[in-house]
Amino acid sequence: MRKPFIAAAGVVAAVGSTLTALPASAAVSDVPADCSAYTTAYRSDGQRLAYGYNARKAGITSYPGDKLAWVPSAWQQWGAAGDTDLFISSELATHPTDGYIYDLERRGERTNGVWKMTKNTSARIASGFAGTRILANGSTYLYRVAGTSLYRYKVTYGGTKPTLSAPVTLRTTGWNAVKTLTFERTEGTGSAKVDVLIGTKTSGELVEWRVNVATPSTISSTVLKTTGWAGFSSLTSGYCGSHQNGRSLLGITAAGAASIYFDANRADRIGTDIKGGSLGSLGWTAKSYGQ
Repeated sequence: MRKPFIAAAGVVAAVGSTLTALPASAAVSDVPADCSAYTTAYRSDGQRLAYGYNARKAGITSYPGDKLAWVPSAWQQWGAAGDTDLFISSELATHPTDGYIYDLERRGERTNGVWKMTKNTSARIASGFAGTRILANGSTYLYRVAGTSLYRYKVTYGGTKPTLSAPVTLRTTGWNAVKTLTFERTEGTGSAKVDVLIGTKTSGELVEWRVNVATPSTISSTVLKTTGWAGFSSLTSGYCGSHQNGRSLLGITAAGAASIYFDANRADRIGTDIKGGSLGSLGWTAKSYGQ
């Protein structure tokens, strides 16, 4: 989680009301204790959850009344802030049937140890988002996967909600094989500046994509792992406090199992140093979204 607003999202998840704290007994010897990762999820009734891994424990965070009338087909954070008794969160979510992308605005406050949602609204931003499977939000651009295609939108912040540019089509084939995708970071300068994304494919590969910012149709990719990643329905790139060059990766399957990994060098484009494995079945069956 390299972006400030994503890091804030992790803080939001951490300060909530933990409903379940499960010891993550498997695979943790390869994952440093300072690593954490959080991902948002929605139950079928619209109740929002946060699945998290922190200090070698896995848990679920939820706030009473934190519900939507629908379950997003795709979701991403775009702004957040908070402390131990307050959080404010702004998010992007696509509707499963009406073809719109929405701005979600949430605020929670804790008084005398009790959390209460004081704001929980959704407002349409733009149409043209039917069939969206994945959103990956960077520092400037939003990436969208629908059907076989990959699109990019420029996100402008200001006023009461963000605005999106017209879509730029980056690819028209092959992206139906991409199961998960999350924004990692922006690196480089000038004509070499790239957005780095990581995700998984139906083939089981773990892949890093590098999208040239100035000419986004120029995309290179590196396979970090060739097998073993097909089962994840969401993948989150997390943070390791004392390992600034590394990252954690939290994968969740639709059946409720989770796995945690540690990548000692997130920028080397090499997957041989990615260690970790399954945490077992944690019952995390709500629809989760990589971030």
